[in-house]
Amino acid sequence: MSEQIKHECGIAMVRLLKPLEYYLNRYGTSTWGLNKLHLLMEKQHNRGQDGAGIACIKFDPKPGSKYINRHRSNSNTPIADVFKWAYEEIRDSVNDHPERLRDLQWLKYNTGFSGELFLGHLRYGTFGKNNIQNLHPVIRANNWMTRNLVLAGNFNMTNVDELFNRLLDLGQYPVETSDTITILEKIGHFLDEENERLYARYKAEGYSKKEITSKIARALDVAEILKRSACNWDGGYAIAGLFGHGDAFVLRDPSGIRPAFYYQDEDVVVAASERPVIQTALNVHHSQVKELLPGQALIVEKDGKVSLTSILEPEKKLACSFERIYFSRGTDVDIYQERKRLGKVLTPAILRAVNHDLKNTVFSYIPNTAAVAYYGMVEELGIFCDTIKKDLILKEGPGLTPAKMDEIFSLRPRVEKVAVKDIKLRTFITQDNARDDLVAHVYDVTYGIVNAGTDNLVVLDDSIVRGTTLKKSIIRILDRLGPKKIVIASSAPQIRYPDCYGIDMTKLGDFIAFIATIELLKEHKMAGIINEVYLKCKAQEKLPKEEVVNHVKEIYKPFTAEQISAKISQLVTPADCRAEVQVVYQTIEDLHEAIPNHTGDWYFTGNYPTPGGNKVVNRSFINYIEGRNERAY
Repeated sequence: MSEQIKHECGIAMVRLLKPLEYYLNRYGTSTWGLNKLHLLMEKQHNRGQDGAGIACIKFDPKPGSKYINRHRSNSNTPIADVFKWAYEEIRDSVNDHPERLRDLQWLKYNTGFSGELFLGHLRYGTFGKNNIQNLHPVIRANNWMTRNLVLAGNFNMTNVDELFNRLLDLGQYPVETSDTITILEKIGHFLDEENERLYARYKAEGYSKKEITSKIARALDVAEILKRSACNWDGGYAIAGLFGHGDAFVLRDPSGIRPAFYYQDEDVVVAASERPVIQTALNVHHSQVKELLPGQALIVEKDGKVSLTSILEPEKKLACSFERIYFSRGTDVDIYQERKRLGKVLTPAILRAVNHDLKNTVFSYIPNTAAVAYYGMVEELGIFCDTIKKDLILKEGPGLTPAKMDEIFSLRPRVEKVAVKDIKLRTFITQDNARDDLVAHVYDVTYGIVNAGTDNLVVLDDSIVRGTTLKKSIIRILDRLGPKKIVIASSAPQIRYPDCYGIDMTKLGDFIAFIATIELLKEHKMAGIINEVYLKCKAQEKLPKEEVVNHVKEIYKPFTAEQISAKISQLVTPADCRAEVQVVYQTIEDLHEAIPNHTGDWYFTGNYPTPGGNKVVNRSFINYIEGRNERAY
């Protein structure tokens, strides 16, 4: 993506299933669990660079000792900072007694991150300021071990107001309305109720208060707590939680919007947002890493029992396709092939845009995340070339000469590295003119590979959201090479609607496809549709989310995708650009062909997987019309 947007958070959980001494003896390190958490988070750094946090729970602590530890950072290098702090605390504690590094029990009770249960989180800030208080894991503390809750997640809820009001109905008085605190308090409420139910039961059976505490720890029904907590949630989520006594869970939303994977063997249970990070951290085959199913929870009890439990009735699986196109690590065995297919299926449209003129077309890509789709496009171009060569050879027949054969076999795609991002360039200057000049030089271009005035230049991007970077930077830079035509090809379809499940695409006015359509309506004297849609959206503001219809779809109905793409091409073309500019988008049909198992496409089609999505898109449209530059949820 040539323009940055904020996106997914990442989670990592490590549960050691053997005594701590086992890991020292087998793996030769006293920090094996912490090391694995570190690796899981480093390998997911693509999912969050605004902040990071880690937490550790120690089992069976001595009375009076701290058994829940947490450290968070919002520095420029948050992952490095939190682990540097954790490792240095261990190192400093044994400086004068290095033999203690092999004394696991001493480390457990004298350092913060020597324990059996770990939770990590990487944050991309889609809501609120990026201060320490907004970073996960978050903690709900209590003197009762079984009432402590540590929570981290990759989620956004569309119905936070509704959930907040339910907390009020339960008699709570939450001090924040964020979805993080709302979810924390909702789970915490039913955790408290479960504790109270068990306390009353064991008290009636004659057990002492001290005995009751340990019996509650063994009897807590984690699945029931989650079922009661999550029944009204509307959003996409993968949430991990730890209870103070040692139970742990990972819960995925019923539509499978947000990803979650896990691995279990005799030594450890691990969960993370992405499959290849578990493969790397544990050195296991991809077939051994399992996907958590929609609505399912992975529950690991204090005694080591591991279970998979259906918490919410699964809906039609609509896993996020945008996550596959851009956000997830491309090293995953399936994602790599999917991204190649994205380039492959887009190739016919690219060839049409250059009139199938391979001789006078240079193919490249921006940014690096589009490289895999580019490889797929190049492979398909090779197949196209082979077809032409066969036809030419058959046409020549017996009269084919060596010289003609050389000419035929010289036909191949002209693939080049046209643009390289200058990572040293910082655009912090506040004056608009000076800053725009710097932005226009973010990429360096390779001179001498485009024949000025003759060649077409095709650049593959993985998605185009706002179009701002195209107009202010990329197209201006490419135009310096003097191509006859610049084709920007997006491996993602037109982004037309907000996302409200984790990706920070919430304002309709930010989307170049939406702005282009509004312009088309005005040009075709159909601006009345804009007001009609506004009135319909306003009329639904007070309705329950289950009754709301996405009326913003009506904005796009009068025009084909090609008409909107043509208008986008005009809007992103700088006034002083010499080359013709055309923007080519992936079709919805080809998207699903390339990524058949991740069919969530609401930002392209407006088909939201939960009722809250329709409410959000209508609110976003109202905000646009009323000039409110604010989030829609």
